[in-house]
Amino acid sequence: MAGSSSAFSFVLLVLLLAVWWPVAATAGSGLSVGFYRESCPKAEKVVRRIMAKAFKKEPGTPADIIRLFFHDCFVRGCDASVLLESMPGSMAERDSKPNNPSLDGFEVIADAKELLEKLCPSTVSCADILALAARDGAYLAGGFDYAIPTGRRDGLVSKEEDVLPNVPHADFNHDELVGNFTAKGFTLEEMVTLSGAHTIGTSHCSSFTDRLYDYYHDGVYGTDPGMPVAYAAGLKKKCPPVTSAHDDPTMVQLDDVTPFAMDNQYYKNVLAGTVAFGSDMALLESPETAAMVERYAAKPTAYWLRRFAAAMVKVSEMAVLTGSKGEIRLNCSKVN
Repeated sequence: MAGSSSAFSFVLLVLLLAVWWPVAATAGSGLSVGFYRESCPKAEKVVRRIMAKAFKKEPGTPADIIRLFFHDCFVRGCDASVLLESMPGSMAERDSKPNNPSLDGFEVIADAKELLEKLCPSTVSCADILALAARDGAYLAGGFDYAIPTGRRDGLVSKEEDVLPNVPHADFNHDELVGNFTAKGFTLEEMVTLSGAHTIGTSHCSSFTDRLYDYYHDGVYGTDPGMPVAYAAGLKKKCPPVTSAHDDPTMVQLDDVTPFAMDNQYYKNVLAGTVAFGSDMALLESPETAAMVERYAAKPTAYWLRRFAAAMVKVSEMAVLTGSKGEIRLNCSKVN
């Protein structure tokens, strides 16, 4: 579909979601929608404005921020610990192997924090800025909006060794994925739903070159036979054999079809085998999760978007600090 028909469909989607989107007034975690309504009324508008500016300059910003958000919340909860810089003798999360150099978007959060400190000093937490920015990234890339509760406070601790045991890895098989997500309190459907975030964003070649060159099958090492030949050949042209992202900084789009759009193309790619991560193909390893992938691929994008929003809110409530716990950082990269 093109032209005015396409534009009408997009507007209709936004209107439908605005009408039907379920909005909770409060969350069981102690957070609440509109937490800054009195203390900093422009807080959410400021974050969205900063995100919109960054998105206009770099369309990959939503993917960067959503990934930053996930990697924060899956380690120590949503406390902005991923934003803290390493100190002498103490390596922080952002410098762990899964995060450095692949995580990006720190400067966007810093820009929002700097402006909010001028408007409302010592009021809006870095953890809330990151959660709001992730929501706004999904809005900018997908055209859908949803309410997210706020009231988080910032953590005081960030340890490099906490990352590997907690974040899902690109080479996880089905059982490892399920173990990771269920340990965090997510259902199988929420796991499949959140995996759809790979419909946008890029990856270093080192995250999947094992599937291209060192996949063990039938007694030999080579290319994963589950990869379509043409797709594997295309990735090999971009990605030579490497051992780490530092050896080869080449980045590839996770979704070649609609790389900057939050849509259900990811699930179609999984069914076709045209996904770089072994963890994405792992969703087809069980009939139950494979059926979920098929359902998301077959139904309109809005069907997945509604469930993705609900899952994002659940992620945002992971082990949050509220009340007098933690602090409100003045600088997101350093404790006060």
